[in-house]
Amino acid sequence: MPSRPPGKLFVACLLATTLATGMARSQTTNDFLPPAPDSKQWKLAWHDEFDGPQLDETKWNRLGDWKRRDGYWVKEDTYLNGTGSLVLRTRKDGDRYTCGAVNTAGKFEHAFGYYVARCKLPRQQGHWPAFWLMTPGVNHVGDEGRDGTEIDIIEVPWRDGQLTSNLHWDGYGKAHKSAGTKFSRPGIMEGWHTFGLLWLPTEYTFYVDGQETWRSSAGGVSQVPEYVKLTEEIGTWGGEIQKASLPDYCEVDYVRVYEAQAAPGN
Repeated sequence: MPSRPPGKLFVACLLATTLATGMARSQTTNDFLPPAPDSKQWKLAWHDEFDGPQLDETKWNRLGDWKRRDGYWVKEDTYLNGTGSLVLRTRKDGDRYTCGAVNTAGKFEHAFGYYVARCKLPRQQGHWPAFWLMTPGVNHVGDEGRDGTEIDIIEVPWRDGQLTSNLHWDGYGKAHKSAGTKFSRPGIMEGWHTFGLLWLPTEYTFYVDGQETWRSSAGGVSQVPEYVKLTEEIGTWGGEIQKASLPDYCEVDYVRVYEAQAAPGN
């Protein structure tokens, strides 16, 4: 039978639904930008909204296949769901546990600005999501963290509303140094949330849903470009993976990086 054109009522309902969906998305993707430095304004320098059917590998390196902590990073565990999210999956594959991870090394490396990701957190124990910045300079010893700091914007190894942000510098051996904070956000395991870092030459400020959670200049503050990482980690810090009901998922709606530029007239 030939298809019939939609009636006016159907068209009106479809338009209303589309408008409502667009409004909801615009209201729930607020980056909660902090005030820009004096005489500056924020400009979007790099981003990925994870639209489309496949990961944009001009922006991201899909990590794997290799051992990582108590599991494996496997490329198949990193993919787009086709509805606007990056998925980092954790699963049991035979006698091993695997998960997904990506980074922007060699594709996007940047110093300073505001970094933000909007995520929906996984629910099972034994693994945890991390949004962080990294550079080979982390392994240099002698200039504190100024020549490179591992900046853990957020890690969520627990399932009780607790989160942690951390800094690591001077390598991972005897000279290793670190600083960090642990805090609670009731309801963080439900729905979508934004995790942000304001990185200035003199200080780091961390945010969850636009609320400051930690401020630090430990290590002297990195002065070098760093790349973005979104990873799942398998290990006992997050509990016993053997007790988890898998697969489990971390979803990422977007990652955005803003840089401060001179405002008009300055």
